[in-house]
Amino acid sequence: MSNKKDSFGTSYSLHKINEKDPIVFIHGVGLNKEIWDPQIKFFKDYNTLTYDLMGHGKTPLKKSKISFDDFTKQLLRLIKELKFNKIHLVGFSLGALIARHFAAEHSDKLKSLIIHGSIYKRNEEQKRVVMNRFEVAKMKRPASKQNAIRRWLSENFIKKNPETYKKIYSILDKNKPLDFLKCYEIFVNYIDDDNMLKKINVNTLITTGENDVGSTPEMSRNLSKTIRGSKFIEIKKGKHLCSIEYADDVNITFKKFIDRDND
Repeated sequence: MSNKKDSFGTSYSLHKINEKDPIVFIHGVGLNKEIWDPQIKFFKDYNTLTYDLMGHGKTPLKKSKISFDDFTKQLLRLIKELKFNKIHLVGFSLGALIARHFAAEHSDKLKSLIIHGSIYKRNEEQKRVVMNRFEVAKMKRPASKQNAIRRWLSENFIKKNPETYKKIYSILDKNKPLDFLKCYEIFVNYIDDDNMLKKINVNTLITTGENDVGSTPEMSRNLSKTIRGSKFIEIKKGKHLCSIEYADDVNITFKKFIDRDND
């Protein structure tokens, strides 16, 4: 697994074993490419690419404001530099929104699309809750990070896996506050665009955890009705980071879908 930077400063890890189309994973806000470790290990017989979004991990954010267009261009530049004509794209949370934008503009670059743990048309109460979280995050208190992880993983899992808790907390704690807030703000204030979603023209799977309170199964079901021909699968018992807590279920679900479109 190589750990490198592209000519634009994006930190990435590439596992390449053949000339097949790679699976590219986009992480969520405040996290980094390491969050996909359970998937990278599972997909060891596939080409895989993970990278740090601008303002996350080892990728700098040099702009005073960030947009989804910036994130789309970041991914496009990376896969062009690595000479990938087509990719299987997996986006989680903020990464799911980036994947949606990328797919709407560059469906020709995609072999398949997985939208995992995505918001869609928050109601007024859901908007209020996420706005409150944003205000708490501005205070830079440890409780904000602790509460986030407890939303993302079950108490039982946290008790049994203290090292995983520490790792995720450490990732959140190492964020540069201003960069994190710039990225978090566009997630908090996101407005869904159905016209954009209707431009997506690729085999699409939409997944979320049964117990995900921020990216609910209802949101994913409704999103699936909007994206033409897409399929929705609920990850039983999962919360937001079910890709870690229920990695086996998530990995098998992803594999079955990707294998349909793998040459």
